[in-house]
Amino acid sequence: MNFFYRLGQRIAGANSILCVGLDPDTAKLPLGVSMVEFNHAIIAATQAYVCAYKLNFAFYEAAGMAGWEVLEETIKGIPSDIPIIADAKRADIGNTSRAYAQSVFETLEVDAVTVSPYLGYDGVAPFLEYHDRGVFIICRTSNPGAADFQALSVASEGRIVPLYEVVAEKAVQWNEHGNIGLVLGATGAMELGTIRHKFPDLPFLVPGVGEQGGDPALVVRDGQGLRAEGLIINASRQVIFASSGSDFAKAAAQTARALRDEINGYRKIIAN
Repeated sequence: MNFFYRLGQRIAGANSILCVGLDPDTAKLPLGVSMVEFNHAIIAATQAYVCAYKLNFAFYEAAGMAGWEVLEETIKGIPSDIPIIADAKRADIGNTSRAYAQSVFETLEVDAVTVSPYLGYDGVAPFLEYHDRGVFIICRTSNPGAADFQALSVASEGRIVPLYEVVAEKAVQWNEHGNIGLVLGATGAMELGTIRHKFPDLPFLVPGVGEQGGDPALVVRDGQGLRAEGLIINASRQVIFASSGSDFAKAAAQTARALRDEINGYRKIIAN
């Protein structure tokens, strides 16, 4: 079953396009709570309000072998009807990318992954060979330094356009199996709207709301596509670290529910 079809089913069932990032920064964990305990508590508290979970691999890899075990246990603890996105930002030369793809899709058995496009098609192709899995290509990110490269003006087919727009165009060309989406940061509303206008059917994964300053109202206004699964809004720190005390799971649930409802309110306005 295609990843985006499954995602659409989950969006409809949960009435949510909110994705929660499970990024257990050890410096922020409540006192006496392990990474595994923290993640499992967050999952139990928020699962009713999410369409997916996104796991940023950096927080697990930083903990060494123990972190890899936490990653595996976290994946096992996510209900089977909720898609899992590996925020790994992988890509390399062909044979290395093939190993990366095997790692996320066969060893860890996640449903989707984020990849970098800057090695070109051969760096992305091994991920695309898993036709039932999602591949989110990094297009325009939320961080202040994104403009250093992503916004550079380049020549493409007789036009001068930003590099991120060429990335989006290439993603469409590579989307033979319908398993490609784009990563677009919530802080770049203008860029988000530009890409959405040109590619109304392409799924977008949009991180950067909350702590990074992205506005959910603008994301929905500029990013809502024609497909049910066309927009996924990710929130991480805003939800999982809503409280640093023993009530952290309850606070995460309240924040996730409130954010889901806020986003749905904007969706209704756009639909009408």
